[in-house]
Amino acid sequence: MSCSLRRGALAASALVFSLLSLTACAAGNSAATNGIRPDNAETSVGDIKIQNANVITQPDDAEGPAVVTAKIFNNGNRAQTLESVTLPRTSAEVKLAPAKGSGPLTVPAHGTLILGGKGNASAVIENGRGEAGRDGDAQRIVFAFNRTGEVRITGFVQPNRGYFTEFGPSSEPSPSVSTLPTGSASPSASESASGEATSTAGAAGSGAGTDGASATAGEHAGH
Repeated sequence: MSCSLRRGALAASALVFSLLSLTACAAGNSAATNGIRPDNAETSVGDIKIQNANVITQPDDAEGPAVVTAKIFNNGNRAQTLESVTLPRTSAEVKLAPAKGSGPLTVPAHGTLILGGKGNASAVIENGRGEAGRDGDAQRIVFAFNRTGEVRITGFVQPNRGYFTEFGPSSEPSPSVSTLPTGSASPSASESASGEATSTAGAAGSGAGTDGASATAGEHAGH
């Protein structure tokens, strides 16, 4: 084979290899890469869009409150109020509270409201372990707004570990501690008894002194 033919064959091989490489990259970028989406719940109804809706429980099956987390967008020109959050498949009661003070949770026009995490509004389930569901379960969550109405979404029940520690319940509840050690007498009873005895003795002494003074005065008057 002449040198020119060998050079032509090498050039053709290089071109084919380049085309195959570009085709592989294109397929990877379109089908595989672009098809990946975050594993987070997301939905939109009207002007309201909700992302990252989850129920976060205490870690390691511990007892304590759980929380509902979400990022809520309001794409409308008027503010909306989040009136309630419910878990319709459970008996859970979700208590809403703003980041500071008290009052309704407002999603400003063209703004956001974040549920969960330090410095944000909260949606707390007091009996989290018994009512929030089991870790790993898909949980139906309903957000109700004053204008848009109900927005339904399915989130996941996640333990308060790893990524979710920034958004989960703050801490496990502290065990209740009695102010008096078990078996010790109430101080009010002994102090009360002692106080009553002292008061009675003092009153008796005072009465005796008064009677004595009256008798002495009578004797002097008789003389």
